[in-house]
Amino acid sequence: MTADSTSHTAPGAHFFDGSLAIVGGGRMGEAILAGLVAAGAVAADSIVVAEPNAARREELASVHGVRTCAAGGEAARGARVVVLAVKPQVIDAVVADLAADLAGAVVVSVAAGITTARLESLLPAGSVVVRVMPNTPALVGHGMALISGGSEASAEQVELVRSLFGAIGEAVVLDERYQDAGTAISGSGPAYFALVVDALARAGVSQGLSRDLAQELAIQTMLGTAVMLRETGVHPAALIDGVASPGGTTIAALNELEAGGVRSAFAKAVAAAVRRAKELGS
Repeated sequence: MTADSTSHTAPGAHFFDGSLAIVGGGRMGEAILAGLVAAGAVAADSIVVAEPNAARREELASVHGVRTCAAGGEAARGARVVVLAVKPQVIDAVVADLAADLAGAVVVSVAAGITTARLESLLPAGSVVVRVMPNTPALVGHGMALISGGSEASAEQVELVRSLFGAIGEAVVLDERYQDAGTAISGSGPAYFALVVDALARAGVSQGLSRDLAQELAIQTMLGTAVMLRETGVHPAALIDGVASPGGTTIAALNELEAGGVRSAFAKAVAAAVRRAKELGS
């Protein structure tokens, strides 16, 4: 699909029929399954997670009520959708190992930088692949997911995947050529924002605030600002101008941030993330 579209799937009764397999029970795999169960999009007993670590399997089953198994093939066999929640460095080996068990499934990869064409080359002809870059706020229903269908994915199959990820936040369907740039913003973005929160909290502590209070101030201010930007549609630059009174505290602070090269640092960070995504996909 080339036309961009964004949507959030309203919570409600389970709309997904069949089995959903998640290969990989790490942080991203857990964020996806927890978000789907909490949103009521998929019944917990319809999800099976393949995770080699026995202690981790027990934890996921106990906390989320999902089924677990050690082998990816066991989880994937007969599933309607299979989410490959593994690192890019091992995706080729995982797909090659599971290829025979993925027949008939919509294969969803969340591995950064890995193209649908690369995955299709590892699977039998006609296999349906959809590339997704979610982020960890999916765990609390506020994720951001980028969806790109492969050459064999129909509009209906892409929409199914969009609906699943739209149930745990926002989901945008976009041309795959923009995936790496989007990943550098939303996929890696939670770490950027957490860094800013930590920096603000530490700065507050240096000015005499308790760590807990400084962190609460930073988090709530960031949350409130994000909601205001989204709900009002105001441009970020206009919001900055509205807060920065002439000769006031905010403009003094902004001058220091600009002198410190904050904008340039973010631009370089995003460019570095894009470069690394391309390296992982090569």
